Amino acid sequence: MLKLSDEQWERIRRYFPEENHPTSRAGRKPVPARSILEAVLWILNTGAQWHMLPQCYPNYKTVHRRFQQWCEEEVLRDILIRLANDLRDLGMIDESESYIDATFASAKGGGEEIGKTKRGKGVKILAIVDRHGLPLSVSTHAANHHEVTLVQLSFEFYMLEAKPDHLIGDRAYDSDSLDEELSREGVEMIAPHRSNRKLKTQDGRKLRRYARRWLVERYFAWMQWKRRLLVRWEYYAANFLGFVQLASITMLLKRF
Repeated sequence: MLKLSDEQWERIRRYFPEENHPTSRAGRKPVPARSILEAVLWILNTGAQWHMLPQCYPNYKTVHRRFQQWCEEEVLRDILIRLANDLRDLGMIDESESYIDATFASAKGGGEEIGKTKRGKGVKILAIVDRHGLPLSVSTHAANHHEVTLVQLSFEFYMLEAKPDHLIGDRAYDSDSLDEELSREGVEMIAPHRSNRKLKTQDGRKLRRYARRWLVERYFAWMQWKRRLLVRWEYYAANFLGFVQLASITMLLKRF
């Protein structure tokens, strides 16, 4: 049975709404949020279907219903923001230099916000991480969108108030219009030039930062261990994003 440590639960428990039923009401008693969370973590790690939840956890229908409520009310996003800012206050997040990339997750069951690509139907998981590889923004989008068009959307999910001074990405982010747009917001985009670019604009000295882009690749490699993220089975985009956010929460919790 997968369990959170008492210290980890105490750090996040105030953000999870508890169900309160009148004592005179007939039927089952409310299930504690901690039990629901540990059941969802089991689904996240194993990739199993909801009805396969072991009997040591609450009823799978209750778990699924409460998880959907958390996603709709953006409970997990609020926790991410709080944890990231707490780590920043402790000096454990360095957002001055951040790295951006995306990975593909197939969507075999269909659903909301799914795009068709050469690899089939799916979604993109877009992430920005800091110099330690800790997530600062995680979001999901239809896979048929080009990554350049998603950069600004990713900042809508940014967990800190101030944007990074430098944002490093691969050739997919080489765009003059993106450079100009981010520059107006105080962010310098650093990415290798595309092979077909005629006018070279990138400073080779600053491009040395690109050598550390493995930090965001390591983040995605770690995410691959969460089997529920390998394939999107959720019909609703908010539910799949909830699993992505929950995976990032577990990563941040380990840093305290």
